[in-house]
Amino acid sequence: MMAGKWQAGNLPAELTSLIGRRVELDQVSRSCRRSRLVTLTGVGGVGKSRLALRAASELRPGFSGGAWLVELSPLDDGTLMPHAIAEALRLTDQTTRPMIEVLAEHLSGREALLVLDTCEHLVADCAETVATLLDSVPDLHILATSRRPLDVPGELVVVVDPLPIPPEGATQAGGHDSVSLLAERAAETVPGFELADQDQEAVVRLCRRLEGIPLAIELAAARLRELPIERLADRLDDRFATLGDEAGLGDDADPPWHRALRTAVGWSHELCEPAERLLWARVSVFAGDFDAEAVRSVCTDELLPEADVGLLLDALADESILTWLPTGAGERYRMLDTLREYGAGWLRGLGEEERFKQRHFEHYLTLATKGAAGWVGPLQIAWYDRMVGEHDNLRAAMEVALSRRDGPAAVELAGSLAFFWYGCGHAKEGRHYLEQAMAIGVKPGKALVQALWADGLLAATQGDADDTEARADDCAAVADVDDAYAKTCVQALRASTGLMRGDLLQAMAESEGPYLGRWSDEPLTLATLLSLMVRAVTFTVEGRIEDSITVLDDLRALCDQRGEQSMRSHGDLLRGQAELASGHVAAAVAYGQAALRTKQRLHDSFGIGLTVDLLAQAAGAAGRAVRAARLLGLAERVWSINGQAQVGVPAWVAAREACERQSRETLGDNAYQVAFQTGYDSDIDAGIAFALEPEGEDLPNGA
Repeated sequence: MMAGKWQAGNLPAELTSLIGRRVELDQVSRSCRRSRLVTLTGVGGVGKSRLALRAASELRPGFSGGAWLVELSPLDDGTLMPHAIAEALRLTDQTTRPMIEVLAEHLSGREALLVLDTCEHLVADCAETVATLLDSVPDLHILATSRRPLDVPGELVVVVDPLPIPPEGATQAGGHDSVSLLAERAAETVPGFELADQDQEAVVRLCRRLEGIPLAIELAAARLRELPIERLADRLDDRFATLGDEAGLGDDADPPWHRALRTAVGWSHELCEPAERLLWARVSVFAGDFDAEAVRSVCTDELLPEADVGLLLDALADESILTWLPTGAGERYRMLDTLREYGAGWLRGLGEEERFKQRHFEHYLTLATKGAAGWVGPLQIAWYDRMVGEHDNLRAAMEVALSRRDGPAAVELAGSLAFFWYGCGHAKEGRHYLEQAMAIGVKPGKALVQALWADGLLAATQGDADDTEARADDCAAVADVDDAYAKTCVQALRASTGLMRGDLLQAMAESEGPYLGRWSDEPLTLATLLSLMVRAVTFTVEGRIEDSITVLDDLRALCDQRGEQSMRSHGDLLRGQAELASGHVAAAVAYGQAALRTKQRLHDSFGIGLTVDLLAQAAGAAGRAVRAARLLGLAERVWSINGQAQVGVPAWVAAREACERQSRETLGDNAYQVAFQTGYDSDIDAGIAFALEPEGEDLPNGA
């Protein structure tokens, strides 16, 4: 694989200023020059993540392969750590190879920096993954944050200390980073806030009591809208003097709680209204971020009415317990790990942890069921955005069922998410969960049929003909004889197997039943649409272009009836292939570009790769060899993040190779390589914009 240029990374923009830390930043920079693995350690709330992000931002210009943040706090299953890294890298590999191997190959030859944030709950898995990547990728550097070292050979540990505080006996607060942080965050909370002379002694007491821990200081600053600073300091003094072990989190708790942080968190908890404390505890069951609708579904009862949720969420955000996140999909909320742990401790203390984890599971099972029903419909893109935003919570729900060895629940959720695993580019992860769920043991029934279909669909996406066929056989074996849906699923999988193996007779025979039943009153399914696509491809490969177009017209009509876009864009891609096979270059470009717009919106790297291949072939057919070579380079770039090019379908592989030969012969090796590399080195979004540029009206055989 060619290395080429790469994106700068995915580091988020800083929403607040970083106070101090210049010495620590210089130390991290020196450490990263000395060692390829640097781990920032320190107590919770000391600012490890914030320091790592600023350090990575300053180091990024030295890494041509970019600096990439991997947030690990929502992840419970350490075996999915390579998947989390791939997701951060926007690597949607759909092959059957182990993800760690895919990562190593993808990073090979790139000078990249990975920021692995919050490793302490996955130390063993982190250590294994980090060691493997560092051994395999000589130019890779890793900056990790963890409450304890990873203990990987060559690791250089940097201990992050609290911010400097005024010395004992000081009466003036100025000149110390802890004071500066308090003043700045207070000004954000209380507009116009300034430290007056009469406040100096209270500020000194406050910063010393909180021992310079940034999270503790920020929690205190959030209370200044309610309490003057003198009274705030007095209350903290009282709190510290009477400190107990709230929620069982004592000095020996795991993870360890620094006494000053425990004071600030516990005191903030004490100042919350009872309903706010209850909501704090209950939302600790969420992973990553979440929305108000999920909170109303999971967390409310007679003690916490639905009508109160909005005001309570706003209050917790005002108090810096929650972070408010405006997103394209609506308002969401997030809780820092330290505060989530505190809330989870209280939930356990109340004896309600299992109850609310179960309610969390039930909410996301309901969401998955609704998403499956709505996917083939007019709200498909909205469902895509919503489910991608809930990925962390879907994982958490799966882990609840798997940890309880609840086979039926795990199989039902994993199978219901077939549309998510398939439509949102998570084939590897979907098969990981489906395998675990079905291994627990579950009786034959509709849920098992759906899970087997899901696994077979994902296997087909990965180009794994053997597993696709095996899942078709398994599905046929457990389904009721009169289960029409199961029969369609089996036929779709067997038709796909025939296409992947080049057995066109099997592909045609198995796709016939779903095609004949395409206008039935039954709900339209992915299985039916997949069968129609296989049938159309088979006709095209056989040279029966008119028959292929007839099937594709039906596919488009079925999708348009229901407002479905993903499979419709597949149909447009296949129509483009059929038109190109007939010499209708202009029509091929029009259909290809229409498909590409939808595939870009759905981040369908597999579909983008095939569509750019088609547009390259159309350019070659039009005699535009430079454009063809550049698009071939872009497609190769896309296939490098997706895995197996053309999913190994012989006809698609042959078409691409023919285009490559023709372009190279027309341009010569050097000119071809320059154009190809230009496409490969481009940012993918910029490359897609190039592929979507109007091609003019002089294309041959225009439709």
